[in-house]
Amino acid sequence: MTDQNSSSVQKISELDEQARTELEAAAFRRLLKHLDDNKDVQNIDLMILADFCRNCLSKWLVTAGEERGITFDYEAAREHVYGMPYSEWKTHHQGKATPEQLAALDARQQAKKD
Repeated sequence: MTDQNSSSVQKISELDEQARTELEAAAFRRLLKHLDDNKDVQNIDLMILADFCRNCLSKWLVTAGEERGITFDYEAAREHVYGMPYSEWKTHHQGKATPEQLAALDARQQAKKD
């Protein structure tokens, strides 16, 4: 670990665009691995706590591609994020949302509207 008082410590905002992009991409890949390693974390739990889920990441990938003139479909993006076809992931890893989870998600969405 680098000493934070060292003169070699940089702010991310001081990096050139390519270095920053590479770091952000590495962090994104680590997030995907973390989600893959924690399949028990349900999308609804992510939505309740952080207002995003694996499907949101997939949509953001599609949008980022479109912004750069790259077209791929949502299902391809989901397969990348989930590490397998979504239908397979859903069958093996997605539980049924509990009434408590649904109520918490509804409360979060209502709070955003207020």
